[in-house]
Amino acid sequence: MTERGFGGRRIRLVQGDITRCPADAIVNAANSSLAGGGGVDGAIHDAGGPSIMEELDRIRGQGCPTGSAVMTGAGDLPAKHVIHAVGPRWRGGGKGEEQLLASAYLSSLRLAEKAGAAVVTFPSISTGIYGYPVEKAAPVALGAVSEFLKAEAKAVREAQFVLFDRFTFAAYEAALGAL
Repeated sequence: MTERGFGGRRIRLVQGDITRCPADAIVNAANSSLAGGGGVDGAIHDAGGPSIMEELDRIRGQGCPTGSAVMTGAGDLPAKHVIHAVGPRWRGGGKGEEQLLASAYLSSLRLAEKAGAAVVTFPSISTGIYGYPVEKAAPVALGAVSEFLKAEAKAVREAQFVLFDRFTFAAYEAALGAL
């Protein structure tokens, strides 16, 4: 575990399974159709149970464009809310991916703030099947979250990144050290 403070708030990095980490809000790396999928999305739906998808079915018609997020209950997860954030697919870095990735994190934090969440748990959005290189995504994610914590956070006191493997953890640890 590694952590760093930002304006009386903190970012914490943990290697593990996001579905087992208690938080007020767990962020899901979702797709824009909110239809469920593999990776983090599949794990969250499996662990949280059918109530999450039932809520998504009711809001799916509104859609969720890349860079935005929606919120549901957390079902059987150790949280109150799941925030479904849609990150960008990697297309070489010249198609606005950095701004869209930062927006996915900021949209998530703004929903968490509105819900009064003190602890928000994130995966590494877009670095799985969407192909965003982890070493490029980590500074974007941590930069967006640290700026939010310093400038906008009232309810949110901790952003925890729960990273599944050692490689991803190491990339985020290096990026946190460089902030």
